[in-house]
Amino acid sequence: MARIPPRLIFLVLPVLAAVLLYHFDELDPVSYPDHELPQYNQPLFIPKRNSRMLQAAEMIGDGQLFLPEDIDYDPKTSIIYTGCADGWISRIDILATEFSATVNKWVNTGGRPLGIAHGPDGEVLVADADKGLLKVSKDGVIELLTDKAEDVKFKMTNAVVIGSHQMIYFTDSSFKYSLKDHILDIFEGRPNGRLLSYNPVTKETKVLVRHLYFPNGVTLSADQQSVIFCETPMRRCRRYYVQGPKEGSIDMFVENLPGLPDNIRYDGEGRYWIALCMEADIWVVVQRYAMLRKVARIVKERVGDWIRTDRNGGVIVIDVHGKPEEHYFDRKTRMVSSAMKIGEHLYCGSIVLRCIIRVNLTQNPATPIL
Repeated sequence: MARIPPRLIFLVLPVLAAVLLYHFDELDPVSYPDHELPQYNQPLFIPKRNSRMLQAAEMIGDGQLFLPEDIDYDPKTSIIYTGCADGWISRIDILATEFSATVNKWVNTGGRPLGIAHGPDGEVLVADADKGLLKVSKDGVIELLTDKAEDVKFKMTNAVVIGSHQMIYFTDSSFKYSLKDHILDIFEGRPNGRLLSYNPVTKETKVLVRHLYFPNGVTLSADQQSVIFCETPMRRCRRYYVQGPKEGSIDMFVENLPGLPDNIRYDGEGRYWIALCMEADIWVVVQRYAMLRKVARIVKERVGDWIRTDRNGGVIVIDVHGKPEEHYFDRKTRMVSSAMKIGEHLYCGSIVLRCIIRVNLTQNPATPIL
């Protein structure tokens, strides 16, 4: 019998191991709908940009905030609220941060607070990925408002906004995967997410839109006629009309974003600020092929993030008509999860940093692309 060369064994074994890993991996990805994917040859033109937003940035609450995901602002008290990965909702006095950060750990939800929305009576609405939709009174008392809809439990309550009539709108990114496995939802490619509403008077939780691809940030349109929500892997934001002649319908607000969108905020001045957790370059290719997404999941689980794909995170500014105006980013900016303009400053949360990024927009504006 011929002897198998050792070199051939060393070549075949890794291939065999890879085949077995691929075959027995639990993830069963499917193709994203090709007709809904952004086209390669139709990049979004953004007339102004600042590609070095970190150069003049301040790190607010550095070391005192553990991965602050979303931020909201109470103009009555000049306090920023943010939810962190250790369960704490912290309050930051932005007036005091002119000299030194004043961070106050306010309440702990016992879960993972993501979306934050400040109510008219001092209460704070929290989209807690683990607990559901919460209300925290101004005295710090936590109340569970809802954690399921149509007898389906939320697995990843993500973002929340309050309408003018006190109606609450929020997203459940996935009814299948929890936050710790959120990447599986994106790699799988199935529309497991929902946009929902909660009526604080009737206590009714209603599914407004189902079959969404990882719905994330949510905000209201300037006229309160529609709810604008981000679908992270699809690199788009759509509108669901909650009142008016288009009530119950959906249309596109902006698509083909240069990065993967997380949270979205309206600034009251005619512009929306969308956080882009990372650039889209690699994802554009991986998204189109289910096999590549499965391989990426295996590599991530077995090897880790050995290839940095979370570069060039930042913020894109969109007008009320869905037209892009400005793009702030930096090669070193990673996993920007929220963006909010307060006065002349831009404040950004991040799921990898222990601080909030602050950029003076007057001193560091986006400039026209020549």
